[in-house]
Amino acid sequence: MTTSVLRILVLALSGLLLAGCGPKPAATGEKKLTVGFSQIGAESAWRTANTESIKAEAARRGITLQFADAQQKQENQIKALRSFIAQGVDVIAFSPVVETGWEPVLKEIKQAGIPVVLSDRAVKVSEEGLYVTFIGSDFVEEGRRAARWLVEKTGGKAVIAELVGTPGSAPAIDRKRGFEEVIAGHAGMRIIKSQSGDFTRAKGKEVMETFLKSPEGRQITALYAHNDDMALGAIQAIEEAGLKPGTDILIVSIDGVRAAFEAMVAGKLNCTVECNPLIGPQLFDLIEKVARGEPVPARVAVEEGVFDQSQAAAALPTRQY
Repeated sequence: MTTSVLRILVLALSGLLLAGCGPKPAATGEKKLTVGFSQIGAESAWRTANTESIKAEAARRGITLQFADAQQKQENQIKALRSFIAQGVDVIAFSPVVETGWEPVLKEIKQAGIPVVLSDRAVKVSEEGLYVTFIGSDFVEEGRRAARWLVEKTGGKAVIAELVGTPGSAPAIDRKRGFEEVIAGHAGMRIIKSQSGDFTRAKGKEVMETFLKSPEGRQITALYAHNDDMALGAIQAIEEAGLKPGTDILIVSIDGVRAAFEAMVAGKLNCTVECNPLIGPQLFDLIEKVARGEPVPARVAVEEGVFDQSQAAAALPTRQY
């Protein structure tokens, strides 16, 4: 072997050794994610299950979760979002209590370079690019499903009382719209009472009591509640009025919480349209992709079903919330 060849081999080997001794680039995914999440509150069993799913999944993945409970007040959520900016979190996610009024704070978040993921509820904004994606249920379709069940059950003839969710919130607006879309095609389906029960059991009971004490109260043959908690409160009011819930007044609601299945087994609730709160795994799949700069769909839907009394007993043992 010639001297020149040996010199080349030595130089090459030295280069490899030096490269091996130098600093290595950081592996992707080593940085621990910090996520700021603003939750609406704890107004229902559904919301509690949603919160637990999110917290558990963050812990499972080793993600630092800065969690804020807004107690159903938009001003509290806005304060929390600004706090997340100050903390320099990697991603902000939140469930907006109402649809409007978010543009100023969303613009602040965008200026800070923090991506936003909407969870469960959407917002109305005039400017594109203020959030990356939204994961949640199709609230309009939930309203349609509730109405279709009631039309089929009653043969298209019912005098309906409606317990509406929080005024201005996406589920209240959309569940009402979907329900009304369907019953508009059936002249025998009439809503004679409609009022907000704010998605709570106590308020649902209070409003139903008012409905039943009104001059039109005894005409009511069906109740449509925008969530199970309001329906469960209404059941108490119906019983206290000397009527049989599920028989004298048919009841259809939305969420699919365990207590609703128990009420169906007892014959007091007739149907619940599922709105799955256990979205923690799907939510953090999205958040991790967003944090890595990967493309994600603008809207991610959650799979859900419709359950009536005939299915309740079999499904009850499997309900996680």
